[in-house]
Amino acid sequence: MAARWWRRALRGLCGAALFLSQLSVLSGRAGSLLTTKLSQPQSTLAKGLTSTSTNVPYFKVLESTEIPPYLTNCPSNGLCSRLPPDCMTCNTNYSCVYGKTATFDCKVKPHVHCVDENNHEQENFTINMTCQFCWQLATSDYVCTNSTNCMTVSCPRQRYNATCTVRDHIHCLGNRVFPKMLYCNWTGGYKWSTALALSITLGGFGADRFYLGQWREGLGKLFSFGGLGIWTLIDVLLIGVGYVGPADGSLYI
Repeated sequence: MAARWWRRALRGLCGAALFLSQLSVLSGRAGSLLTTKLSQPQSTLAKGLTSTSTNVPYFKVLESTEIPPYLTNCPSNGLCSRLPPDCMTCNTNYSCVYGKTATFDCKVKPHVHCVDENNHEQENFTINMTCQFCWQLATSDYVCTNSTNCMTVSCPRQRYNATCTVRDHIHCLGNRVFPKMLYCNWTGGYKWSTALALSITLGGFGADRFYLGQWREGLGKLFSFGGLGIWTLIDVLLIGVGYVGPADGSLYI
């Protein structure tokens, strides 16, 4: 009986020891998992704070050192009223009368420094300009692209699509770059006086037509002796009035 009792007691002790060992293993795993979960957000938060603290000054440096492109055309410490239009922003005066002089309230753009007549720095000022849109300006107030593909000597005279830009010292309303239909007005370097002189002196040999680049007509005049003089007289009249021009379609100088 005593032997059986010791066996049962030994089995109970072994079972209790096994239960305690398994409980310690489970508690250790739970603690490691809890520690890992708690450490991950802290590390992520630390990374976020580190990246933010290092990136913000970098962007601030870029913003502070960036130079606006319009500053290259803006003189420093000059009169505000004489600044180019790209250096200021003006409020539209809707009460102005077309063709009349009107006053416009303007403000310099950021990083632009200018002064008034008393050499005092200012940001807000007024300018006087004619109340009209940019495309209504005189032809001397803007510069347009030129075309060498259209015929200047034609009936009717040809036009081409040009892109015009207002000069820097001119103020106007609306877009400063605008499209416009212009007459073909390019020149290839031919002189009207030279063509007329050749037509009068050597027109019977086709020298005037050769000079203008019209080789077929020049050869015709050469081998027909100026059409027995009739063609020569007709060319003198046609070149004199400007009806016959260079073969490339350009204007005389």
